Amino acid sequence: MPSRPSLKKVRTPLLLAFMMAFAALPTLGNSQEADKKVFQFNVSPNGYPPYLIVDGKEPAGIMWDVVSLIVPRLGYQVEPRQVPRKRVDRMVTEGYLDATPRAIEWTRHPEHYLFTDPIVHVEEVFFFPKSSKLQFETLEDLTGKTIVTPLGYVYPKLEPYFKSGKIKRFEVSNERNMFHHLRYGDEFDAALADRLVGHWLLREEGLKGYFRLSDNTLSRYGFRLMLRPDWKDFAEAFNRELAKIRENGELDAILARYR
Repeated sequence: MPSRPSLKKVRTPLLLAFMMAFAALPTLGNSQEADKKVFQFNVSPNGYPPYLIVDGKEPAGIMWDVVSLIVPRLGYQVEPRQVPRKRVDRMVTEGYLDATPRAIEWTRHPEHYLFTDPIVHVEEVFFFPKSSKLQFETLEDLTGKTIVTPLGYVYPKLEPYFKSGKIKRFEVSNERNMFHHLRYGDEFDAALADRLVGHWLLREEGLKGYFRLSDNTLSRYGFRLMLRPDWKDFAEAFNRELAKIRENGELDAILARYR
């Protein structure tokens, strides 16, 4: 008569099998973490205050706050990336970045990208030294002058003047440096910046009393998210949420914090 296996011998492999199966199951927290997609958002090394502010431990600013509000609702975790302007387009194209704030008109090849609806509008104006008598009514008023601009930005209305040499352009690494060049460099006549950005920087740098800005606006553009073309579904979902926060007052509350 064959001997029966002991109960202890039967229990041991069953217990091991149960423990292995249980260990293979993901915990609820790990499963939720795995399902959370990452949205790599460019805030640039120097920011673009008050739209992007990178002075503190955590980014801030109008664009950051809007993205941080909407994107988690679409199932993504937002991670900031600080990428210099000259590398941004290539890194979006190659997938190292998912989005960057941008106006269509500032982009050299906008047809290569997808853009959301405008989050806010930027108004480009000229800033002059307070002692200067220079005025901006038309671009012809700036003939023979040197304009300080941020590096790598495209200005459609000014490009023909820059190319012909009628207006000279001097590019600097960021908007903050523009005003220091304009204040201390006799060879510069004006700086070109968004109205809100200029006011913010002059206040932060203690330079508000040294400059005045043009009454006329050079241009007014929508400030959007720039994405790869294959992010169409995301862009449509983002636009729907953007319309909601515009209607329910959440966007106005964000704007009020920076104005």
